[in-house]
Amino acid sequence: MPFQISPDPYFPPPARVLAMPGPRLPASLPIRIACRLVRQMVAELICLLGDRVSLRRDRRRFTCQVRQIAMYVCHVALGISMSDIGEALGRDRSTVSHACHVVEDRRDDLAFDDFISTVERLVTAVFSIPEVASHD
Repeated sequence: MPFQISPDPYFPPPARVLAMPGPRLPASLPIRIACRLVRQMVAELICLLGDRVSLRRDRRRFTCQVRQIAMYVCHVALGISMSDIGEALGRDRSTVSHACHVVEDRRDDLAFDDFISTVERLVTAVFSIPEVASHD
C-alpha cells in the first residue's frame, strides 16, 4: 500500500502553501502598462543616479540592464508572473528568469543592492502596495 497523507486542517497541502498570489496591482491597471511604467522608472533613476551613457556601444548594455532590473522588480515587488512580464515586455519567460537571476547575483554589491531596494520602494509607493517582501 503506498504512503498517503490524510488532509490535515493545521497543515495545508504544499500546493496551497507554495502558490504565489496574483499580481499586487490596482485592478484597473493592465500588467503590460505596469511593466512598462516600471521599466521607464528604472531608466530614469539610472540616468539620475548613475553615470551618463556617453558611448554609442554602451546604449545596448544600458537598455539591457534597465530591462533586467525592471523584470526583476516587476516579479519581486509587484508579484507578476514571469510569463506575464515576458509578454508585456516582448520577451520569453526564460529571459525573465535569467534577468531575475542576474539581478539577484548582482545584489551582493552593496551599492547595487541599495539601488534595487530604492527602486522597489519607489515602485511599491507608486502602485500603492502596502508592503514589500524584504530581501535577505
